[in-house]
Amino acid sequence: MLKARRRARLLAAALAGALSLSTLAACGGSDGGGSGDGKTLRLWHYEGPDSAMGKAWAEAVAEFEESHPGVKVEFEEKGFEQIQKTAPQVLNSDQAPDLMEYNKGNATTGQLSRQGLLTDLTAEAEKRGWADAVPPTVATTSRYDESGVMGSGAWYGIPNYAEFTMVYFNKDLFAEHGVEVPTTFAELEDALAAFEDAGITPFANAGAEYMAQQYLYQLALSRADKAWVDSFQMGGETDFSDAAWTYAAETFADWVGKGYIAENSSGTKAEDAGVSFIQGKHPMLFSGSWWFGRFQAEVKKFDWDTFLWPGSDLTLGSGGNLWVVPEGAENKELAYDFIDITMKKGIQNVLGNNGGVPVAADAAAITDPQSKALIEDYTALAGNDGLAYYPDWPANGFYDSMTSETQKLLTGSADPADVLESLQAEYDENVLEE
Repeated sequence: MLKARRRARLLAAALAGALSLSTLAACGGSDGGGSGDGKTLRLWHYEGPDSAMGKAWAEAVAEFEESHPGVKVEFEEKGFEQIQKTAPQVLNSDQAPDLMEYNKGNATTGQLSRQGLLTDLTAEAEKRGWADAVPPTVATTSRYDESGVMGSGAWYGIPNYAEFTMVYFNKDLFAEHGVEVPTTFAELEDALAAFEDAGITPFANAGAEYMAQQYLYQLALSRADKAWVDSFQMGGETDFSDAAWTYAAETFADWVGKGYIAENSSGTKAEDAGVSFIQGKHPMLFSGSWWFGRFQAEVKKFDWDTFLWPGSDLTLGSGGNLWVVPEGAENKELAYDFIDITMKKGIQNVLGNNGGVPVAADAAAITDPQSKALIEDYTALAGNDGLAYYPDWPANGFYDSMTSETQKLLTGSADPADVLESLQAEYDENVLEE
């Protein structure tokens, strides 16, 4: 368990930060603030227009405005990194929107809930039926206790979709080079070697953002079990020199050395990696279901499909990102109404038929074959308790720590043991526990 002095330090730092930001907000102007007149819903999210979520939420905006005559939705698309880094400051100012998509987990939604920056949605979740509609495996990341640890307590966010990671692969490149779809880890490494021998870097990667750390975590998960995951995610005893983490770091570095993952991808962003797959430059990309709808819309030059990471019962995944209502939102009732629309079967079905993983769709209404297969894979993973969340969740600032340390593995500026030692220090200093 977290020692009392570390808990006190974390809570004091959070309070000090909140007070400091409140002071800054009090000194700032009012430009961009909510109107509070019940006529404008200020909405932020970071889903592209061709993604399943982007398409579904565009439909939700239209339905919302139709059902709320005289009310206008002011939508601003924000980048994931932008919201990740600026949310605490924005939510402590008069710039806060009425409704915002935000990353789930202890170090994000948990942190903001602990600082009093998010509205407790428990009463609305029960009154409007969201608490019943969201499956327990998804609801884990919606609820946070007083210390900001997920899994119990009040509802601070509502997800209307779920997500998980998989390997996207270019069927044409596989066929051209005589590579079979791998069903074991040994076959995966054979496929990597075959493409590298042909002068092709097998995996698209983004070292400057979340993608590289997710490769590292997936490698660790292939040597771990659910007890290991729960201990890591919930602030238990985590040893970064154990067999799973050591295997992950050493294998990742080995893959970079062999050319399976490009060394020069250390500065690449996720968008660039996704586009490189769309352009057919890499035969594989390991990432989340949030890419699925976009690939359906934009991949025109080749056939593609997906497979789950071979040789592992666990993969990254959880409920989707959350709708959160800032505590300082001016039009909370409008925000609740919009969330409600995204939970209705019509919008849920749009999600499901455009490559999303809805939480409350009509199964019979999902007619797209690829989308049905995606949802079946998720259902199987969730049913087998195979979702292992994300590596940046357990500790404040751990997203940046994971990013910078995996960059060192990519550039060779630190060896695996040193990287894991640094991660241990960051985790121990900042982990959040019950």
